[in-house]
Amino acid sequence: MLKKLPIAEMIALAVFMAIPFFMKDNYFLHLLILFLMWVVIGSSWNIFAGYTGQVSFGHAAFFGAGAYAAGLLAHHFGYSAWWGMALGGPAAVLIGLPFGIICFPLRGAYFTLASLALNLILMHVATIAENFTGGMQGIMIMPAFVSKIPYYYIALAMVVAILAVINLVVRSKFGYYFVSIREDQDAAESLGINSTLYKNISLGISVFFTGMAGSLYMNYMGFIDPSVVFSLSDYSIMAILVAIVGGVGTVYGPTVGAFIMVAVNEFFRSGFFGLLGFIGKRTGSPLVSKALDFVTHAHVLVFGILVIVVILYLPKGVVGDWEKIKRKVLRVRPTE
Repeated sequence: MLKKLPIAEMIALAVFMAIPFFMKDNYFLHLLILFLMWVVIGSSWNIFAGYTGQVSFGHAAFFGAGAYAAGLLAHHFGYSAWWGMALGGPAAVLIGLPFGIICFPLRGAYFTLASLALNLILMHVATIAENFTGGMQGIMIMPAFVSKIPYYYIALAMVVAILAVINLVVRSKFGYYFVSIREDQDAAESLGINSTLYKNISLGISVFFTGMAGSLYMNYMGFIDPSVVFSLSDYSIMAILVAIVGGVGTVYGPTVGAFIMVAVNEFFRSGFFGLLGFIGKRTGSPLVSKALDFVTHAHVLVFGILVIVVILYLPKGVVGDWEKIKRKVLRVRPTE
């Protein structure tokens, strides 16, 4: 496999493997872990929506299922939540496949609403089943590692795994079947493609990695509750934004989208990486304090503006419209 790996990808992997040896700051390691987790979640959503055309607003359900699979194992049986890493993906699949079998006859907006309903149902169940899930008090565990480096390498391994799977799938007959279903399901079925079967395969791959990301989140953050892991805006919508900004239906679009969204989110959440806070302390100006309060909550507004700009000018995302960016922005002329 390494012999067939392009040079650019091998260099990128080597750089990411070496980062913890040079970067000791926990803050930036934390941001990199979040970035890698979002690559996994965005790429998972992209397999199902970008390649197979099944737009889901319910991926937070599968993220939460993976997180609770790890958390409940530790909470009820006393096993390390790391053993739950082996259960996170399968737990999400056990929820996703029955959902797909029941709801795949629905198409378009109806399927999207069904996926949204699944997320709300699981959130409600996790909230009211207090004896089992802890309800809104949530589940807390002691993280196994004090250092962030092990979490970084685990997240990196998950990114390598999902990108390898996507590259393998899109070059196989499964990828062609997924795209044919996305382009015209009726035409695909007329050619003998079992659309329900291949949509379930796509869903299974997608939710497996989403559940794995959820179980890693449980281990890394050490606390979950229904409002955290089943959050529509924090996970379902964010997964969609990551894919749209980077490029839906492209292998590396969610990677680029994850970098942009995490950077933008942290830029505003931290008040321009602490600049406004520094100015406020030095000047003591109440105006700067008000500006800081506004900026730290402005990331959602900026996300909306960013998505509108991407849809209007880069409908295929940064990766999908990279040639357009080079031509219009970077002034690079296409080679003859």
